[in-house]
Amino acid sequence: MAALLVLSGWLCWTDPASAARLVSLLSTDTVQITSSFSGETLSFFGNIAPDAGTAERYVEGPFHVVVVVIGPTMQRVARRKSNVWGLWLNTEQVVFDDVPSYFRVLSSDKLTEITDPVTLATENILPEAQPGLSAEAGWWRSTVFGREIVRLLGRRGFYGLDENAVNFQSDTVYSARLTLPSDTPPGPYIALTYVFKDGAVVARKSEGFGVRKIGFERFLGTAARQQPLLYGVVCVTLAVFVGWLGGVIFRR
Repeated sequence: MAALLVLSGWLCWTDPASAARLVSLLSTDTVQITSSFSGETLSFFGNIAPDAGTAERYVEGPFHVVVVVIGPTMQRVARRKSNVWGLWLNTEQVVFDDVPSYFRVLSSDKLTEITDPVTLATENILPEAQPGLSAEAGWWRSTVFGREIVRLLGRRGFYGLDENAVNFQSDTVYSARLTLPSDTPPGPYIALTYVFKDGAVVARKSEGFGVRKIGFERFLGTAARQQPLLYGVVCVTLAVFVGWLGGVIFRR
């Protein structure tokens, strides 16, 4: 969490040469997960204004906006299955540390039309680059297995690129919407907003929000992490009781 706050503070910095700043707003700072949670839509709003301390009354575009939403990081393991004597077995694996559990990009145009690949890589905007390099695997295996992690997370809606998802209401005012899936990973999230002009970043800002479980769901999650043995015993006991009760009811 501390690292996230440091990153958030650093990304609030604006290039003084850009003479532009971003005034933005997020529709909520907390997403609550309950038993009836089926996803939630977040809205992003912003305005591009002259930088504080400049004599300019307005800024001139055209501008492009890219919003990157990043979820909590965790360890991920990618495994390869091979046919061994007629059996499909896991024969190779690569472990990645600090992989974002959620990474979606919203942009006002195609990324290739907004800026160059070097800037995209430098700003770490591309979803396919998130697994990074595994300390044990080397560059080639990290690339191959990392792409599979991105593909699988993309199928679940956790990773993705939504081009043309940011809309401008005027030359400087924009809005965007993002729908979180029902199984969104809980934890701290950060939304990074970049303003591009002529292919360069002229302003940026970060805003944090949280996704957390409440009520009985939070109790179950906390119990599973802090008291796994007791949690397992209770689950098995409940399963046996429900099975016995079902047998009694249907026997009648």
